[in-house]
Amino acid sequence: MSSDFVQWAQEQVQASIRVKQAVVEDGDLLRALEEVARQVIRRLRAGGKVLLFGNGGSAADAQHIAAELAGRYKLERPGLAGVALTVNTSTLTAVANDYGYEHVFARQVQALGRPGDIAVGISTSGNASNVLRGLETARAAGLISVAMTGRSGGKLKDLAQYCLRIPSDETARIQECHILIGHILCDFVERELFGTNA
Repeated sequence: MSSDFVQWAQEQVQASIRVKQAVVEDGDLLRALEEVARQVIRRLRAGGKVLLFGNGGSAADAQHIAAELAGRYKLERPGLAGVALTVNTSTLTAVANDYGYEHVFARQVQALGRPGDIAVGISTSGNASNVLRGLETARAAGLISVAMTGRSGGKLKDLAQYCLRIPSDETARIQECHILIGHILCDFVERELFGTNA
């Protein structure tokens, strides 16, 4: 293993740590995350569900968070209604073919979402057109809209009721922190619903 690689790898890890430290110090982000977590708890208790969607790495994050809810995070407990809108390839390709790729999430939100459910759109730029349409449809249908983005928030910042903006402009660092706050969300929800004090 070359010392050049080790130094480069250390720099990558340090860059990730710096963004996570910025998250620690971002009171607005953490307060918004708490409010989103409390909304998720209220909606799940009322029989609602969480719909998650994004593209590429953000699609993987949507699936990851949905799996932590529907499966488990740490506690043995019943499954929670977390649904990733990125996994049904027949629906995705049919909607993309018939209506255009920008509608792949909006169509599913319209079909599956109910007032009081929560829609979580994930986009590092905050400008993915299909994520924007998905959250527009969610708001029009009476769902609670949550965006997970990078520093600027993009167009999602003004569309979503809650915008969880990671304080970075680098896609990889944003995605690393998206899954971190996804884990924090799942952990808090699980503890509140099924922990010893629930």
